Amino acid sequence: QVQLAESGGGLVQAGGSLRLSCAASGFVFRRSDMHWYRQAPGREREWVASIYVTGETTYADSVKGRFTISRDDDKSTVGLQMNSLSIEDTAVYCCRSPIEWGRGTQVTVAS
Repeated sequence: QVQLAESGGGLVQAGGSLRLSCAASGFVFRRSDMHWYRQAPGREREWVASIYVTGETTYADSVKGRFTISRDDDKSTVGLQMNSLSIEDTAVYCCRSPIEWGRGTQVTVAS
């Protein structure tokens, strides 16, 4: 059974940082591209970043230069380091494997 469990969300002041983590199980993590998405209240789900089995990364323009996605294949985890947060980054952040979504973790940025 594929499971994804996000952690690390919380309340942070604008300009601050948070690090999210997603623990994966039930599939061959090291052979899977992994992604982060987010959904703000009243808005559609938005792709944030991806990390591929090659280690290559891609980012949405809105987070490029501020967010860093990483993976640890030995621990089957994918991380998202978020710096210079703004209130526009407030959302539920979810990780995604090729066939499953996590339930998400809330990130709230206060002005």
